Amino acid sequence: MKVTFLGTGTSQGIPIIGSDHPVCKSNNIKDRRLRSSVLINWDNYNFVIDCGPDFRTQMLNSNCSKIDAIIYTHEHSDHVAGLDDIRPFFFNQGKIPIYAHKRVLNELKKRFYYIFDENYSYPGSPKVIENIISSNFNINNKEIIPIDALHRDLQIFGYRFEKFAYLTDVKTIEDKEINKLNNLDVLVVNALRIEQHYSHFNLEQALEFIKIVKPKKAYLTHISHMLGFHDEVQKILPENVFLAYDGLEITI
Repeated sequence: MKVTFLGTGTSQGIPIIGSDHPVCKSNNIKDRRLRSSVLINWDNYNFVIDCGPDFRTQMLNSNCSKIDAIIYTHEHSDHVAGLDDIRPFFFNQGKIPIYAHKRVLNELKKRFYYIFDENYSYPGSPKVIENIISSNFNINNKEIIPIDALHRDLQIFGYRFEKFAYLTDVKTIEDKEINKLNNLDVLVVNALRIEQHYSHFNLEQALEFIKIVKPKKAYLTHISHMLGFHDEVQKILPENVFLAYDGLEITI
């Protein structure tokens, strides 16, 4: 399994438009972050988790030419706003399967009504195959385990793929869901900034969560400029914890 970090930034990305913050002015490419998403290549199947406003750029950067499924964590714009850019894949492949909580699918139908409406006549409109997530599910005989968590008071899903798990926008998670994360080789989890935040893990909380889960390696994502410079933050992390960055590829 190969995982490509398509984006590792928070909702505004880094740099933020109009910001004079030093991290936003950094010349280090690792401090430039598109909105958070990953591409998982698993036995020649390509799964994308979240399809945000930077989706087109991310697909071009990764040279991705095929998508077998898009899997959504939740309905916030930084995770769904790029859905219209599946058009080239639709033209080449036909309808694209998408997987999400029923609530998320309902929100997508409001924002992208023309994608879900079979009677919408514009020929350039892509179409999708809807799949509601409520428990463990399979794509091409690959089992995927949803991990229930809260983004403040909004229910969201993280996902486990064999020995790999991806969680973003988490603030709280119950023990019974944490137990689904035993024996991981790699955990990806959000770490927004140093200071506390009302709806995201900060760095301290993310590191404490990693201690509980005990993966062999962990990568931090959904990062804001307020976490600090990539190279400086990496120096203070435990030896098995790494700041992810856009374009990073790992093999599990």
